[in-house]
Order: sequence, then C-alpha cells, then structure tokens
Amino acid sequence: MKPLRGVGGFTVIELLTALLILSLLALMSHRGLGAVLDAREHVSHETDKWRRVASFFARFERDVQLAAPRPVRAASGAAPAWRGRADATLEPRLEFSRFASAEGVDTTRRLAYRLNERQEIELWLWPGLDVAPHTVPVRYPVLTGVTAFDVYYLNADRAWVTAWPTAVLDPPIPQAVQVRIVLASGEDIVRVFALRS
Repeated sequence: MKPLRGVGGFTVIELLTALLILSLLALMSHRGLGAVLDAREHVSHETDKWRRVASFFARFERDVQLAAPRPVRAASGAAPAWRGRADATLEPRLEFSRFASAEGVDTTRRLAYRLNERQEIELWLWPGLDVAPHTVPVRYPVLTGVTAFDVYYLNADRAWVTAWPTAVLDPPIPQAVQVRIVLASGEDIVRVFALRS
C-alpha cells in the first residue's frame, strides 16, 4: 500500500496572507485613484479660472484699443472722452467712449468697468455715445471672484496717476492704462495696455 499524499492546495494562513496583500493593493489603488481625480478637478478649476481671466483681459484690451477721443453729452452736462475715478464705489472705476470694431459686430458707444459688491467686475454698456436723460446702462459681469480692481493712467510726464483727466490740458485719452486685479484665490495680476491717444 502506498501512503496517502496531501491533496495540493493552500493552507488557511496562505489564503489569509493573499487576501491581506490584495486588500492592501486595492486600498492603495483606491487612494491613488482618488488623488488622481482630485488633481484632475483642481486642474480643471484652475484652467477655467485662468481662461476667464484671459477672456476678461482680451475684452478689456479690445475695448481700450478702440477708445474714442470724443466727449459725450449727458443729462448732467458734458462728460470727458475718458474718465477714470480713483475712489469710485457706486460709480464705475473707468468710463470711456469707444469706436465700433472693424468687424461691425458692435456700435460706437459709451462703456464702463466697475467692481461691484459681489466681487464681480461689471461691464456697463450704454446704447450710444451721447446719453439721454434717465438712460440706464446694461450691466454684465465679465469676471467673478475679484477682491480688488485698480486702474492707473499714464500721463504726458510718464507718471502713473489714479484719475483721468487730472488737468485741463490733459489729452482726451491717456497714453497707457495699467490694470491690477486681485483674485479671491490670492493672485495679484497686473497688465499694461498702450493706447492710441
């Protein structure tokens, strides 16, 4: 008679060890996948934020490049072609006349930019250059999540000033405009735009 040999298989300890190793691998994979998904969401959020900032600056640059040296008539009298206020809270920080674009998709009009209480930079659009009595501009938020919006103007002495015009002899439009915005996420961004004055 031949002795009985054990049937091939795994012991309970070997099975428990294999299950423990598989559990650890699954846990690490889950955490790794979670980190990848979190990173993907963060990158998507950051990409969207910077796309909106770039879109705002492109719009602002297009508007100021079309600035018109034409004063406007309003119910309160004449307004300068370019008006920059240093400490505007309820009024726009920057208001100016703008020619129509070459593409013909918009018209010659008066427009303004203002930071509102909801941390949005608003674009104000009047229907034309001269403002009729009781005409209210249409307001659009063009950038959200902004805690500071400062505008500076380059005068003939090559100095940055916080208001425009500062003197009677100032040209209708400054030589350049500098925009500084601070985002709610902490980024401080400064851009300078040369103007056709």
